[in-house]
Amino acid sequence: MVTADDLGLTRGVNDAVREAHLSGIVTATSLLAVGTAFEHAARLARELPDLELGAHLALVGEDPPLLSAREVPSLVDDRGAFPLSYRTVVRRGLAGRIDPDDVRRELGAQLERVLGVGVPVTHVDTHQHTHLWPPVGAVVAQLAAAADIASVRLPTSHAPTLTGLGVRVLARGTRKQIDRNGRSTTADYAGLDEAGRLDGDRFARTLRRSERRGAATLEINCHPATADDPDLRRFTWGYRWADELEMLVDPASRQAVADAGYRLGGFRTVVGEAA
Repeated sequence: MVTADDLGLTRGVNDAVREAHLSGIVTATSLLAVGTAFEHAARLARELPDLELGAHLALVGEDPPLLSAREVPSLVDDRGAFPLSYRTVVRRGLAGRIDPDDVRRELGAQLERVLGVGVPVTHVDTHQHTHLWPPVGAVVAQLAAAADIASVRLPTSHAPTLTGLGVRVLARGTRKQIDRNGRSTTADYAGLDEAGRLDGDRFARTLRRSERRGAATLEINCHPATADDPDLRRFTWGYRWADELEMLVDPASRQAVADAGYRLGGFRTVVGEAA
């Protein structure tokens, strides 16, 4: 499955996800409940019944939480804003400054907003993969189980670096939480190492690597947006959003899926999948 993250972030992202699904290889998307273009995204999701919808739960980012600072004090700064990076979540977690009840309240409210769209929710993941951090991963898996959402993303890294090793170690703990709560996931994953730079060559290499590993199912997450989206100027991530959209609608990408022995599908196909 090819998942377009950040639906709801901006209108340009929403339009790109729609194009990448109707004219390209995107089979699923993850909706950001705190995004400024959430209502537009919700309408789009209702108009595209073949595009599987997930919840993209956020504890970081430029957009504010759904709940007030008084309700989730350990998740926000003095302005009531999320930290901009997952690194802050990790530092706060190591210092014991994140209250799991705050995480549960905020992410629970976000999940309820996505469920309220009226489209079946097939999967859950997190903005900047914060559910790799154990207390957050436990809450995310529990929320998915309580809402009877079958699949939870299992991010990992294949990079031969210290950071990649750290991600792989954390991913093992996340996998335990997914299993403990009876949720499913894919046998392999890509998108963390390639975030914002997923061009055609990287996409094809990712498919071939998973094929060599014998992975029966694979999620690749991506970040498409339109080239002229002014609302993306506030983000300093360095993503090549439009390049990713171009790759997703390129017929060569669809051919690369077939050449690697895969077929495009969604999270409904991995219910009960053992990685």
